[in-house]
Amino acid sequence: MLWEKVEMRIAVAGGTGLIGRMVVNAVRRSGGTAVVLACSVGVDLVASVGIDTALEGADAVIDVTNVVTMGRRKSVRFFASAGRNLLAAERRAGIGHHVTLSLVGVDRVDVGYYAGKRRQEQLALSGDVPTTVLRSTHFYEFASQALQRSGPVVLLPRMLGQPIAAREVADMLVGVAHGEPRGLLPDLAGPALLHVPDMVRRLARARGSRRPVLAVRLPGAAGSAMASGGLLPAGGGPRGRQTFEEWLPLHVVYHLGQQAD
Repeated sequence: MLWEKVEMRIAVAGGTGLIGRMVVNAVRRSGGTAVVLACSVGVDLVASVGIDTALEGADAVIDVTNVVTMGRRKSVRFFASAGRNLLAAERRAGIGHHVTLSLVGVDRVDVGYYAGKRRQEQLALSGDVPTTVLRSTHFYEFASQALQRSGPVVLLPRMLGQPIAAREVADMLVGVAHGEPRGLLPDLAGPALLHVPDMVRRLARARGSRRPVLAVRLPGAAGSAMASGGLLPAGGGPRGRQTFEEWLPLHVVYHLGQQAD
């Protein structure tokens, strides 16, 4: 994505995570200054520590915070606490634009993690800080995370998706932050439909791994929705350009480089 160079000061909540690091880099490429909000730099959104100082002089905030859980209670607790504290600090700082990254399907697939994301959206959209919410499909990088978090056998729910490269999502978020607040945007997705377990399986084989990758159907309405298209974009919207076939060899080279280091 190409931007007009804008010297904005943008705070990135969750700026040390996978997508957060990409957003920070995208801010810098756009000519702006990125301020990282994360525990590692003394900013704890859940405990409301260090937020006011970090937001001094900021023009906008991009919230890409995350918690690794599928539990409903933990997800809701995290996103509710972090969201309330961040938005309250933004009101005090006079922030003009709050941008939240959410997920396509949170309103149609009722799993525990998505309950927290719905609460995050609700807080942002109903608050006093002008807000834009961008829902994205899963990243291609989800395949790598699935392999990292699994044991000898990789078990995944049957999921039909339209995944996208995380870097394209980061670029879109920064472009959104440069514009006016727009509420809930059309869904952002990748260029093609993919069965997510097959995507993970292809990445494993490209890395030389023979670990079995098994797709299991989750019980109930949520499992049925995930398998049958509940995670697909609703209606028209922006689409990423990089295909999984283009992303895969680049990621494998990067992964091998990380292992060498």
